[in-house]
Amino acid sequence: MATIWWRCAGLAASLVRKTGSKLHGATAAAKWGQQQQRNLNIHEHMSYTLLKDAGIPVPKFGVAKTKAEAQEIAKNLNVKGIVLKAQVLTGGRGKGSFKNGLKGGVKMVDNPEEAAELAGKMIGQYLVTKQTGEAGRICNSVMVTERKDLRKEYYVALMMERAFAGPVVIASSQGGVNIEDVAAENPDAIHYEPINIMEGITESQAERVAEKLGLGGDKKANTKDMLFRLYDLFVKKDALLLELNPYAEDSDGNYFCLDAKFRFDDNADFRQKEIFALRDWTQEDGKEVEAAKFNLNYIALDGDIGCLVNGAGLAMATMDLIKLHGGSPANFLDVGGGSTAQAVKEAFKIITSDPKVNAILVNIFGGIMSCDVIAEGIVAAAADLNVKVPIVCRLQGTNVDEAKVLIASSGLKILVCESFDEAARLSVKLSNIVSLARDAGLDVNFEIPK
Repeated sequence: MATIWWRCAGLAASLVRKTGSKLHGATAAAKWGQQQQRNLNIHEHMSYTLLKDAGIPVPKFGVAKTKAEAQEIAKNLNVKGIVLKAQVLTGGRGKGSFKNGLKGGVKMVDNPEEAAELAGKMIGQYLVTKQTGEAGRICNSVMVTERKDLRKEYYVALMMERAFAGPVVIASSQGGVNIEDVAAENPDAIHYEPINIMEGITESQAERVAEKLGLGGDKKANTKDMLFRLYDLFVKKDALLLELNPYAEDSDGNYFCLDAKFRFDDNADFRQKEIFALRDWTQEDGKEVEAAKFNLNYIALDGDIGCLVNGAGLAMATMDLIKLHGGSPANFLDVGGGSTAQAVKEAFKIITSDPKVNAILVNIFGGIMSCDVIAEGIVAAAADLNVKVPIVCRLQGTNVDEAKVLIASSGLKILVCESFDEAARLSVKLSNIVSLARDAGLDVNFEIPK
């Protein structure tokens, strides 16, 4: 998906920011100004399957799409206790609430009948958490899994982190809770083990992590084996994050991964077809899904100025300049370097489907992408979609003169600016005017008939 924010990427850098910890020689430049990406997330039951296939122990489990399936799976598990987990791609499921009033997306039950009853209240309902916003996310399935009596919970994660210029193991003896809370309260409880990508995780590194977790003897051997298997899975599947929270010891002294969050590099989709076939589009913003069909990178934001740009750097600069002039971007939309006029038209369709948008700022630097192609798409979109909000357009680069002729001869009120700063300032001013007009109940129509 899209590159969306020039900030610290990943948990390790986040912990640096929150705690001030030094991360094994990470530079200030590595801590600040990093790219964060939206990459493939998969449901927990899929992560369980990958772990199981990799030889890493997980509890018995199954996934149900109906209450009847939930009851049958719970019966076949034939265990004392059962946990139901709503398969919704969001953090904080346990503390979330369904819109039908059911509290919590993670429930402990004692028998198949109770599993069926609660599954019926989860499936087909929207779960609202601190991460989803008021809209919530649909729960289409429930994972039915064995409940374990635990002695001790640990946190183990493998992730790609720019602050370490490669993979890093993050481990803590305090698992089963928010790892950032642990880092804020007790930074020394977090251990970081950077891995040389050319060598992989070494025997001494795996042993050091096990010792930091407080696992010696046979426990050390089991943990080392788990880490080697986890790293092998990490590399083979082009993962960006494999998070086990908790990795836990049960009452019989056995170790299991009881909760897993996996994320994969979107750039590897061409060689990870099986993994990317697991993408659940129902868990993603509808506008982002539509944009992906046309190879557009779109991220919805909370403002009122629609942004259409090419290139992540120019996108971020555009958003920053809008903020500098007192405005607020409604989206990040990067048309990339190889879009067609039809793709640009689709981009406009996505931007204008947001009722909050009061103005549109087009900021294109024509390199690989020619300005006249962009202009053709803009003119077609403004006319065919009956765009009524003002469009401010700043074009520079390849075929810019041809683009200006296309816009000028269109008969549409598309305001062309030479200056980047002036384009941002004007878009903010026009957005404010449209906002005032709408608040006054006036019809907004900046279109000029051909």
